[in-house]
Amino acid sequence: MATFRENIVIMPQTVACSNRDLDLKHLWHGNLQHRGLELRPPLEVTSADGCYVVDSEGRRYLDGMAGLFCVNVGYGRREIVDAVATQMSQLAYYPLTQSHGPAAQLAGRLAELLPPGLGRVFFTNSGSEAVETAFKMARQCARQMHPGENRYKIVARHRGYHGFTMGALSATGQSVRRAAFEPLVPGFLHVPPPDPYRCSFCCKQPGCSLVCADEIERVIRMEGPETVAAVIAEPVIGGGGVFPAPDGYLERLRAICDRYGVLLILDEVITGFGRTGKLFGFEHSGIRPDILTFAKGLTSAYLPLGATVASEQVFAAFQEESDSSKFVQVSTFGGHPSSCAAALANIEILTRERLWENSATLGAYLLEQLRGIRSPWIGEVRGRGLLIGMELVSDENKTPLPEPRMVQLLGEFREAGLLVGRNVGSAPGYCNVLILSPPLILSREHADTIVAIATQALGRR
Repeated sequence: MATFRENIVIMPQTVACSNRDLDLKHLWHGNLQHRGLELRPPLEVTSADGCYVVDSEGRRYLDGMAGLFCVNVGYGRREIVDAVATQMSQLAYYPLTQSHGPAAQLAGRLAELLPPGLGRVFFTNSGSEAVETAFKMARQCARQMHPGENRYKIVARHRGYHGFTMGALSATGQSVRRAAFEPLVPGFLHVPPPDPYRCSFCCKQPGCSLVCADEIERVIRMEGPETVAAVIAEPVIGGGGVFPAPDGYLERLRAICDRYGVLLILDEVITGFGRTGKLFGFEHSGIRPDILTFAKGLTSAYLPLGATVASEQVFAAFQEESDSSKFVQVSTFGGHPSSCAAALANIEILTRERLWENSATLGAYLLEQLRGIRSPWIGEVRGRGLLIGMELVSDENKTPLPEPRMVQLLGEFREAGLLVGRNVGSAPGYCNVLILSPPLILSREHADTIVAIATQALGRR
């Protein structure tokens, strides 16, 4: 009987399948309906430079999403490529069950950039894993800091996105993304997000009253503080529709967590490394979290890498004499030496060019220009730095623009040479926010191109 491998047919080079054929036959894309995909095949990107990507037909697009909120320093940075090549030649791999220089150096560099006392770094492969790690840290830490109590619950927010692993997905407040995988991990609770445009607490008031933050305290009290390990929040909710934390919101969260002995986890997977106009999103508030999560901008996506950073107080809870107090987690590829080399080179570019300042300046300009577009469909334009959302509506009652029209608009932007995002899989009926998150090297000319295309697509009935 012939073996499986003996039946493999090697196709002659002359009849090799195209990339598109191979894609349609073998690739399984995330968050994409494959039925009928041959009629609307995915964009095949073949090269990129600066703020632009080029497809297989030679068309050039301004990448208004920086890949997936992540190519912060832009495409084609030779310094990062060279750093990775050098590292691979010297040490291609070694696990962090022991140590290697790039991981130690990167951990030290991150500690330099963060507030004093926030500098114990656990490396992972992705943002989802970084968040998953944060939950494990929080639960184990809570048991060791509060003996006799069962602090395991995590308070999160509707519309927030924290990842695709089961714990991170359980914290994610997007019911459409969660439905197919339920029941999820127990112990995750959700409260309303800050959303002044639709807020049921104070949208009709002259200003934000931060009642949405107080809801977190109400939930902690109702559940019992002795059962709650942590609160998790994004400084700006990103993929769920771009909701910046109002002034005073994170400060209120910090005070609530301190009042009840609950850890505060800030998810900076999207907002970290300059995206919001500060190096880190929490710097807009001046508070210090107990645990931080990073990914995306950490390497500008040149290689996969995530990180969970804990305070010295959290780390100290794992230093008891009993061996059972150690953090019982390991990651085979977390802190890969080549990924750490990429991150070090990326951070050098980011800090040398102070790209968070360009994010603040160009972000404010772009926000102002987009708000100036006269359109019956634009309900609200909001954002911070170069993370901007345009909520589109059908009428003065704020009825969300229908799904087919949102899909059509994405196609119109792409046809005009601009790639933008949308909050797919968020709240049912509310996937009506166009999202912009371009590379932080964006120029005034790039911003004007974005506004011109948006005006052409939206500035008419």
